[in-house]
Amino acid sequence: MGRTVVVLGGGISGLAASYHLSRAPCPPKVVLVEASERLGGWIRSVRGPGGAIFELGPRGIRPAGALGARTLLLMCGEQVSELGLDSEVLPVRGDHPAAKNRFLYVGGALHALPSGLRGLFRPSPPFSKPLFWAGLRELTAPRGKDPDETVHSFAQRRLGPEVASLAMDSLCRGVFAGNSRELSVRSCFPSLFQAEQSHRSVLLGLLLGAGQSPQPDSALISQARAERWSQWSLRGGLETLPQALNTHLTSRGVRILRGQPVCGLSLQADRRWKVSLGDSSLDADHVISAVPASVLGKLLPAEAAPLARALSAITAVSVAVVNLQYRGARLPVQGFGHLVPSSEDPGVLGIVYDSVAFPEQDGSPPGLRVTVMLGGSWLQTLEAKGAVLSPELLQQQAQEAAATQLGLKEPPSHCLVHLHKRQLRNSWLRRGCP
Repeated sequence: MGRTVVVLGGGISGLAASYHLSRAPCPPKVVLVEASERLGGWIRSVRGPGGAIFELGPRGIRPAGALGARTLLLMCGEQVSELGLDSEVLPVRGDHPAAKNRFLYVGGALHALPSGLRGLFRPSPPFSKPLFWAGLRELTAPRGKDPDETVHSFAQRRLGPEVASLAMDSLCRGVFAGNSRELSVRSCFPSLFQAEQSHRSVLLGLLLGAGQSPQPDSALISQARAERWSQWSLRGGLETLPQALNTHLTSRGVRILRGQPVCGLSLQADRRWKVSLGDSSLDADHVISAVPASVLGKLLPAEAAPLARALSAITAVSVAVVNLQYRGARLPVQGFGHLVPSSEDPGVLGIVYDSVAFPEQDGSPPGLRVTVMLGGSWLQTLEAKGAVLSPELLQQQAQEAAATQLGLKEPPSHCLVHLHKRQLRNSWLRRGCP
């Protein structure tokens, strides 16, 4: 009798796990269980007026590095051909403004981050002197002795207080919606931590470590490298991918159960798992979890209490995503978007200029699309007070940010508000832990 594998969670991780299991030389019976009625998890694309595409979660996939190439191979080099999505790929090439230009909003103004070697030697506000000096400091700084430290401490020690409080603070807010003074550098930026440990210098470590990992290849990967893609998406939005995967997996015999929340996991006497689904259950030789740690912790049996406690300690923060579209409006700059340090605005994490990267998704007639990310201490304080986070409140906050930071003062023609409540995992530094 063949093995049975139950995959918990129908987000992109659960779908990817099911895809690889279905392609094994001797594939097991695969059952994917999703609590909600839709697949894709964080990936959600909504079609608005005139056919415009609004992403409520991720809006692009990065192909950089070995991991990015592998993702491109799995999602494009093989899968897209299998899924019939070849013609749907929208690349952002290296010479495009969305690939070259990123900004910080500091002191009430947008500042372009330096790009290229020449930019390191030029004065680059909001930094008081060229970033070349921060690089020189990094090359001469001693190796850290602690087994871990906060991202802020690491950046300040190696690159100086300005880079730590402006650039790294903003980066942590934009990527993790977290506080750089609390996040673990070892967990959040393992390549930087390992580069210092291996070569004493982050810059030397990244330089000397480049190209050592074997990288997959395909026609699309070669094209992405030749054209220096910074990211890519799909014409109908990223949710096209999980939708196509659903169809593909079903055709390969994967059983997909939607609207079936798992109630518990228990290990039977025959060492097989029982996956309880309320009024029914599944038997499995293996269980793969692609659900949040806090959810999995509540499903584990009593004998796994230590693991459940460890999982419950992994916290997550909330992020509000507000999509805005404006008719007849123009941005003051062209680029991917801008980030906002916590010292500038406690609630606005950044704004993505969607229409710059993917104008094909602007609809007809086209309208300027931007996405405002809200979170940080402002949102955490409201949650702690038990305040009602209404769509109206979040929309008002986003429109004020777009008006102040981008000059988009007219009311938007279309708006979508989505609150990802405690869904973005944060890796806090735990003092005294290796």
